[in-house]
Amino acid sequence: QVQLVESGGGLVQPGGSLRLSCVASGFTLDYYAIGWFRQAPGEEREGVAWSSSVTSGHRTEYSESVKGRFTISRDNDENTVYLQMNSLEAEDTAVYYCAAPLMAYSEPGLSEYEYDYWGQGTQVTVSS
Repeated sequence: QVQLVESGGGLVQPGGSLRLSCVASGFTLDYYAIGWFRQAPGEEREGVAWSSSVTSGHRTEYSESVKGRFTISRDNDENTVYLQMNSLEAEDTAVYYCAAPLMAYSEPGLSEYEYDYWGQGTQVTVSS
């Protein structure tokens, strides 16, 4: 049974940092792409980062809104994917989700419609 569990959210001041974790179970993380998404109140869900499977060398891609501030990484031994968020801004406030596609070795990118498994989300609030 595929399961994704996010953690690490919280309240942080503008300019601060947080690291989100996504623990995966029920599948071999190395073979799957993983994406991070966020959704602010009243807004559509937005893809912010994704990491490809091992067949594409775990390459990464970021949305323009977070490029240079966020970093996605993975620890396959721990079946965990991280999202390091630096220089946080009020506009980064949202519920953050990790997600995985149905098929191993697929290249889903930042489109939420290409992902089938989702975690429950973790709230990130950036405020002074």
